[in-house]
Amino acid sequence: MRLTYKKFTLEVEVKDLISMPPYKGSTIRGGFGNVFKRVTCPFKNRECRDCMLISGCIYAYIFETSPKDDFTIMNMSKYEKIPHPFVIEPPEEKTLTYHSGEKITFNLILVGRAVDYIPYFVYTFGELGNIGIGRGRGKYELKRVLQNDKEIYSAEEKTIKATDPEVLEIPEADIFLQCEEANDDSIRLIANTPIRIVYRRRLASRLEFHILIRNLLRRIGLLYYFHCEKIPPKWDPRSIIREAEKVNIVKDNLRWFDWERYSQRQKSKMKMGGLIGDIVYEGNIRPFIPLLRAGEILHVGKGTSFGLGKYTLESLNAERWFHFDHTYNKY
Repeated sequence: MRLTYKKFTLEVEVKDLISMPPYKGSTIRGGFGNVFKRVTCPFKNRECRDCMLISGCIYAYIFETSPKDDFTIMNMSKYEKIPHPFVIEPPEEKTLTYHSGEKITFNLILVGRAVDYIPYFVYTFGELGNIGIGRGRGKYELKRVLQNDKEIYSAEEKTIKATDPEVLEIPEADIFLQCEEANDDSIRLIANTPIRIVYRRRLASRLEFHILIRNLLRRIGLLYYFHCEKIPPKWDPRSIIREAEKVNIVKDNLRWFDWERYSQRQKSKMKMGGLIGDIVYEGNIRPFIPLLRAGEILHVGKGTSFGLGKYTLESLNAERWFHFDHTYNKY
């Protein structure tokens, strides 16, 4: 499986006082969504499902992609929507107030065909700065957009330079046959933003390794099918999950973190709590590294477009295989 993506860093300069909550993902994502619809949709007050333009609409593809005739793919009949082909990683700092002249940076990850729409994303974030964001609608100017520290857009030139996508290569054959032998190794997962995973119709309060792997298989598989190649993954999820169930938790410092966001669409507050902290797994982990590494980039669980589900990995005793090369980032 070759899953293409691009990761961008956006730098903005504050013009007016900007006030945002400690976790800024909802504010940035909410503002972006509203402006993106203004920019791309000719029918501002019409539901996407009733629109004659839905099949060729950029807004519908990014925000309202439906499985349509693909309900049998990966048990899609249980779900109304597929994963969004973008992730916004908000600023990590907990700053509540930004003053004129200060800089704010955040990341944008686009997956598959969504990378072709980067001009719309850049233009929308620029327009959002003109309209204002956060409490009081503080304004900013989009100064630069970078990919791998290379500037692809600046406020002075206002053109976007073409770049090649990066590629996540994930084996689809029996990943356990590709490893010479089983090893008992330890790895720490650090939840940088709340991880919200639904397992058996409930939010998981304990992140068993197999629950993590189940969600990664599903998320990566759906992103690949609907946004990349329109080909179902060839892996055997049952055998992978069976092996994942053998990996144990040896230390669990994850805790539940509650926060709320206001939904403009539903006109109500929504609870978006999840697990933060860190957890240590032990077992035959090496075969899962390509999936885990992909999840570091693509995030895991619910609310990924807000930046939820971001994690980083640390090897505790096996540096040799931790950087096992399946070409996670191939330029």
